[in-house]
Amino acid sequence: MTLSGRVALISGGGRGIGRAIALALARDGADVAINYRRGEESARATAAEIESLGRKSRVYQADVADFEQDRAMVEAVLADFGKVDILVNNAGIASRGSLVADTAPEELQRVLGIHALGAFYLSKLVLPSMRQQPRGDIIFVSSAATENLSAGGAPYNMAKAAMEALARTLAKEERPHNIRVNVVAPGLVETEMGRRLVKATGGVDDMRKLDPLMPFGRVMQPEDVAETVAFLVSDRARYITGQVIYVHGGGQ
Repeated sequence: MTLSGRVALISGGGRGIGRAIALALARDGADVAINYRRGEESARATAAEIESLGRKSRVYQADVADFEQDRAMVEAVLADFGKVDILVNNAGIASRGSLVADTAPEELQRVLGIHALGAFYLSKLVLPSMRQQPRGDIIFVSSAATENLSAGGAPYNMAKAAMEALARTLAKEERPHNIRVNVVAPGLVETEMGRRLVKATGGVDDMRKLDPLMPFGRVMQPEDVAETVAFLVSDRARYITGQVIYVHGGGQ
């Protein structure tokens, strides 16, 4: 599944799921621009690992919820790489798990800003370059939370649902430009965010203790998500667009 000659921009690409996606695309031949908001050291370590694979990589600091920061970042990426033909909208934050009655408006605005507005801004900004390429791909990393929309997670549920609505709309708009748009929606993944979640909600310090309770007998890893993304941006998925693909072992 060669991606040779293609350039990927991954928001939140320095750690967790974003890091795994960055490495998977680099192994398949893509050059990778890595966005980070915090965690410069992790972002630079990921870029160094990509370069060790023989691919080009650079890091770019920006809060994706800020349109002007996004504009400056995309301009810098285009200056360094010449184009963007794969965008992965991966950056995300968790909500606090409060009921709607107890949720601060500021939390709602922040979560929506990162997941939904940030994904809109980056998609808008890369489209002029992407439309000039033989093929474009935009991937939105959503969440299995959109299957159930459980209580206590309104900001996160709303943000991910809005992201999926954007993706399915964009898929129809950009199909004439040979751009595919798809959503990957993982369940619980062993990342820093996942570890904080299970500790806060269940007092679990070691996620691997949950292996017996998980589909296929193990907690999902970032690489499970990354390989799905790598498939979707490859020639093997050239006729797939506008889809939401749940990556959670069939649910629980």
